[in-house]
Amino acid sequence: MAGETILTIVGNLTADPELRTTGTGTQVCGFTIASTPRVWNRQANQYEDGQSLFMRCSAWRDLAWHCAQSLSKGMRVVATGRLSQRSYQAQDGTNRTVVEMTVDEIGPSLRYATAQVTKQGGHDGYQGGSTFGNPNGQSPQQQQPQQTTPPPASDPWANGGSGYTPDTFTTDTGDPEF
Repeated sequence: MAGETILTIVGNLTADPELRTTGTGTQVCGFTIASTPRVWNRQANQYEDGQSLFMRCSAWRDLAWHCAQSLSKGMRVVATGRLSQRSYQAQDGTNRTVVEMTVDEIGPSLRYATAQVTKQGGHDGYQGGSTFGNPNGQSPQQQQPQQTTPPPASDPWANGGSGYTPDTFTTDTGDPEF
């Protein structure tokens, strides 16, 4: 949607992600990312921490389940998503406003760590985490697998790249090959 505020935040999870299910059966995972800028103080000759930002985040559907399975408290992550603001009335009667991020993509920060990635199946080739083009969060329609024919014996890549094939560019038919 045009006009949305897109944000990328790098920080540490303040607690383990909490996976919940809505009344309609949609999974949502909630967590908070703490991001603290560090600034070099020339007079003190050392780094100093700036003011911390605590961003409340939510991930939906498959991404929610992946977050709950993969992320844990203290893990450094890189998250991209859309900011939203909402107002509500607290139990004490005061009006409050919160800014939250709906996560579209998230992963571990590899600056100070390593990660082992496991691809999850069942997405019909779709690898994105966003539902921009698919707001219902459903998988694209199944496509029929195409019939493939085995490569010809003269194909140099059919047997691992070994074998000789004659130069096919020496015969000029007058027509381009594209």
